[in-house]
Amino acid sequence: MKSTFKYFLFLPLLLLIAACSNIDSDTIDEEKPTISIDYTEGFPQGCELLTRGETYNFRAMVTDNDELAAYSIDIHHNFDHHTHDDQVGDCSLEDLKTAINPLIYIENYSIEEGLTSYEFNVSITIPNDIDTGDYHCAYSVTDATGWQSRTSIDIKIIE
Repeated sequence: MKSTFKYFLFLPLLLLIAACSNIDSDTIDEEKPTISIDYTEGFPQGCELLTRGETYNFRAMVTDNDELAAYSIDIHHNFDHHTHDDQVGDCSLEDLKTAINPLIYIENYSIEEGLTSYEFNVSITIPNDIDTGDYHCAYSVTDATGWQSRTSIDIKIIE
């Protein structure tokens, strides 16, 4: 009985070692996905003016060497003139101000399994009652292994 019990304890260890030994270092994904708005349909471009009450299609092309998993869109005010290390372009900024009713839009989206390139196209209506001024539109993309890339675009929301 003792002898059989030892084999049952040893079996999971043996299976774990066998499973780990099948990892091939050539298959480890070490490449981040990419995001591009630098094409005709990419939106918004740097310093774009968006009007309250209007609907826009926010579009970008995302790619990965292996497999894409998800993307997100984050629109937030820049009334304090903060920057992002991944920011595209510089736009003239209005005076500093305190947010009263800023637009805050944060959504995450899944990408169909198996795709290595995908153009997202999300329709967003700018509410009529939000503060006008300087905003950032931040896009991020994540691949199936967890690598993430992001980019931020300066935009202005006007009357």
